[in-house]
Amino acid sequence: MKSALIIVASILALAVLASAGGKLRKVPRVVESMTHVGVGEHQMVLLAVLEVAGGAGLLVGFAVTLLGRLASAGLVLYFLGAVSAHVRVRDEAKALAPAATLLTLAVATLVLEVLR
Repeated sequence: MKSALIIVASILALAVLASAGGKLRKVPRVVESMTHVGVGEHQMVLLAVLEVAGGAGLLVGFAVTLLGRLASAGLVLYFLGAVSAHVRVRDEAKALAPAATLLTLAVATLVLEVLR
């Protein structure tokens, strides 16, 4: 079980850190997607900081169980918000897929954290 947690949490941590990097570097595709769902450019920095905190929390959580659980729960809430934002603007499945995939990884990580 611990091996599964390490693998899934590491993939999620890498994904959220990459996502945060796209927001901080203001990659045009990322900015366009975020603007489309109603997120202003000034809010992207805050969202990137939350992703970095979540990713770091997952990694430190390998040693500090509570922090891993809190980080994964926070990322579940973060990606629930992301999926909701895409649903609100009636995005197609293709636009919704990245947020939904990361939500699935976050839920899996949280479940594995609780079962550890």
